[in-house]
Amino acid sequence: MSTDVSHNYHYQYEPNLFNKADVCVLIGHSIEAITSAVVLASLGQRIHLYADLDILSQNLHQYGFEHHLQALWQMYEQQQMIVSQALPSSADTLIQGYEKPNCADSDEINNNHDHAGPPVAALYWLFLNSMRASWTEAHWITAFNQSNRQALPLIMSGIEQLGEVSALAQRLQRAWVYYVPFVFLKDGDAYNSMLNPSLWLLGEKTANSSNHLQVLKPLMQQARATHHADIATIEFARSSIMAMLATRVSFMNEMSRLADSQQVDIKQVSHIMGLDERVGSSYLQAGWGFGGNTLPAELSRLQQSSQAHSLEMPLLESIIHINEDQKELIFRKFWQYFDGFIDNKTVMIWGGSYKSGSGRTAGSAIHPLLDLLWSYNIRTLIYSDKAQPELVSLYNQQPLFELIASPYHQMREAQAVFIISWSPRDELDIAKINQQAMPVFDAQNALTRTQIQQLVGDYRGIGRSN
Repeated sequence: MSTDVSHNYHYQYEPNLFNKADVCVLIGHSIEAITSAVVLASLGQRIHLYADLDILSQNLHQYGFEHHLQALWQMYEQQQMIVSQALPSSADTLIQGYEKPNCADSDEINNNHDHAGPPVAALYWLFLNSMRASWTEAHWITAFNQSNRQALPLIMSGIEQLGEVSALAQRLQRAWVYYVPFVFLKDGDAYNSMLNPSLWLLGEKTANSSNHLQVLKPLMQQARATHHADIATIEFARSSIMAMLATRVSFMNEMSRLADSQQVDIKQVSHIMGLDERVGSSYLQAGWGFGGNTLPAELSRLQQSSQAHSLEMPLLESIIHINEDQKELIFRKFWQYFDGFIDNKTVMIWGGSYKSGSGRTAGSAIHPLLDLLWSYNIRTLIYSDKAQPELVSLYNQQPLFELIASPYHQMREAQAVFIISWSPRDELDIAKINQQAMPVFDAQNALTRTQIQQLVGDYRGIGRSN
């Protein structure tokens, strides 16, 4: 099966590996939980998703830019392949709804339960970050330990301090406990990135027990790379991968400042570095830094882990510092360009999400940029197709905040353009920019060298200029 998945197609694996009356019980309201529900439904499974319904609704709304995922969610809800329900106040209540009293053997249940009766759980999948507000750790562990079906697989997902998921697994009195970190999930393409994972990591409480996760077997088979190990190792690997990606970004951003002083284009340097197979090309693009939820959360958990063991991690501290400072760098270039005479100007900002293709603005450079611009009473005309709903919810009451329908609309009113996130699929119209000959402050390094040379006005990027 090809790993190139069309956005207009979803897989349907048959036959279903579980009895048709069985359901996969998911607990969570995060994008990971939503994506997992949709993907499992695409694999022919019935899903019962328990969540804080208000937060679930908010997340579905915020991820409206994931059009394919939303369309599938709505379709599977209509078909009742996905049924979302409020999370009960206790884990006992939830578990009792899926288990027959005095029946400990899952095979017996699968073979004998009344198809017209209540559904029976095929597995439990717990998204830990979503559970904390409703269930105490001690209570839900006790509830699962008192479950009649100890042979039922239980999966955990989430970003926790190192060793925390492994410790939870040891407290659970069942053998088939697993940890699945979402290192493969791509914001803006969540469904396809989970259906065809770039890297599938599986933490196992009991070694070599993945055969008990037959429902996930298609995903493991589709992955470009897989690795199974004990849960503590997979936790550490997850954190190390994310920290390495953050390190590469911060290193290139630090080098971009030196490139500015040497009149060298850091984008060309990044390309050359990527040609060296020892380095590779991923996460070598200088820009305003990284945002989103995953990388910042991972670094925060790493900090907590190091502090808990009284360990100093100066490199980690530097990465965090560089990333936060980098988000203000493009404003400083703007301030320096106008020699500090920036009060009461009007500027355009293109994009707002933390990465191209996403509609989320968590950790995006647009937030510190707006704060700094508004502190000088600068009017901001913002074009952001995907992040518009989130920006409106945050800043609609700010009089200097104004959304525009087109990136080139009202250009005559602006004295500068900022680029925060621009999709490479959308061709920039240099001719329209040149009509005003205004400076471009490119925090994403979105322009090619050819486009920069075509500009009539000045250009300031990250480690690049004309």
